[in-house]
Amino acid sequence: MFHPSRLPRFLSCAALSLFIGGAQADASSPPPDALQPLLVTMNERLNIGDLVALTKWDSGKLKVQDSTREAQVIDNARKVAAERKLDPDEVADLIAAQIEANKLVQYGLFAQWQAAGKAPDTPRPDLIKQIRPQLDALQNRLLQQYADFEPYRKDPNCPGWLAKQRASLIKDQLHGQALIRATGELCIVDKSKG
Repeated sequence: MFHPSRLPRFLSCAALSLFIGGAQADASSPPPDALQPLLVTMNERLNIGDLVALTKWDSGKLKVQDSTREAQVIDNARKVAAERKLDPDEVADLIAAQIEANKLVQYGLFAQWQAAGKAPDTPRPDLIKQIRPQLDALQNRLLQQYADFEPYRKDPNCPGWLAKQRASLIKDQLHGQALIRATGELCIVDKSKG
């Protein structure tokens, strides 16, 4: 039989149980193994943006926007998405985000170099013969890694995983902002639930 004198202890134990249960429910699960390789590839793609900017700087053509090339890249990604049974619209959004992030890097570097009056003295690979094939190969890898990560995109922990994993890759503010842009549509979280 429950005695009223035990009520404070009962309530304390009940509160402690709720707290422990709530803490366990709130503790996010570890990120899936598929996330880090995907982010590394996205980051590698952004770093290639530095090389693209250097070749454009050297040519004197500081035009970042290349709508024809961008449309080709997105169209190719849509075709690969269909072959891999991925949503072509979602893949197009992913690749468009990579392109926008890359352009952000280029614009930022041009601004830095214009302020300094020069670009860094580093080797410049050929844009058409070396950089674009490298970007095409990276895109293929990116789409495979995206397919591996795709089942986790709607997990409520996805934004937290992304923030923690992304932070380890950021080398400076410009590339950090670009990586945030590149990963902007990676997680699909319905805020209306819960």
